[in-house]
Amino acid sequence: MENNHFLTDLDGTLLRSDASLSAFTIHVINQALAQGAVISYATARSYISSHKIVSVIPWKYPIVLYNGAMIFDPLSKKVIGGCWLDPITANEIVEIGRTHGLLPFLFALDEEDKERVLHERLIRTGDLSFYNSRPNDPRFGEMPRLACPDSLRTLIVTYIGLLHELEPLKAEIGRRFGSQVHVHLMKDAYIANHYFLEFSHSMANKKEGLKQWAELVGCTPGDVTVFGDNLNDLGMFESAGTRIAVSNAHPALIALSTLVAESNDEDGVAKHIDRVTGGLAIEAIDSTADEEA
Repeated sequence: MENNHFLTDLDGTLLRSDASLSAFTIHVINQALAQGAVISYATARSYISSHKIVSVIPWKYPIVLYNGAMIFDPLSKKVIGGCWLDPITANEIVEIGRTHGLLPFLFALDEEDKERVLHERLIRTGDLSFYNSRPNDPRFGEMPRLACPDSLRTLIVTYIGLLHELEPLKAEIGRRFGSQVHVHLMKDAYIANHYFLEFSHSMANKKEGLKQWAELVGCTPGDVTVFGDNLNDLGMFESAGTRIAVSNAHPALIALSTLVAESNDEDGVAKHIDRVTGGLAIEAIDSTADEEA
């Protein structure tokens, strides 16, 4: 099978606008995996958060999480790669945010590679919306005063807020750390008028995540077809051999794309995978429809 390495973003790309997988997408990916395609996802989400949504698909290849800060094996349930901030840097970022009247969520790994999300008491609209969207999530833990213990490895320090609140913090962190820290600012797809400002290790991004993923599955980035919709996918688009933007993607991704697929709500990713792997899923669905008719 040619062109059989695929790495897709989730939110706004593989997932529909209500953060769900369509029955068609599930069928196509299951079929393609069974035929030998190498398919996985690269997301800003954690494993717990993404698994709740996409576990209906039997993922067996490494997963790129936290925008590249962590590479996870879904079969062994082990962390197999990634980059994290040292506690001193993480805590400096937290304290600089505090001077701007902002407090983040601190995403980290503990000594047993379990995911933790540390935070102070939540009072802001964006923070509460994010927390409430993940009910009964065991990762979350409130602290009287947020700080990263030496025993944890910080994956991402995430601030949620309005654009005018976050831009001064982004500028100050940029001046303070320069290229030592990867900075990403992106509009949130689910919380109205809110943005995510994320700080991570300089190598913790989807470009480096794609490189690690390709090595792990035995190919080069040039052999991989990537799918995306937002600015955090730019790194993948700069490195991959084939770059598919869904039609709802940010103009910057569309400008770098090899071609533009249908939107996330029109199963653009699944339709492309089905076409290049033989179209068997669409034929099977059409055949079933004919029999029922």
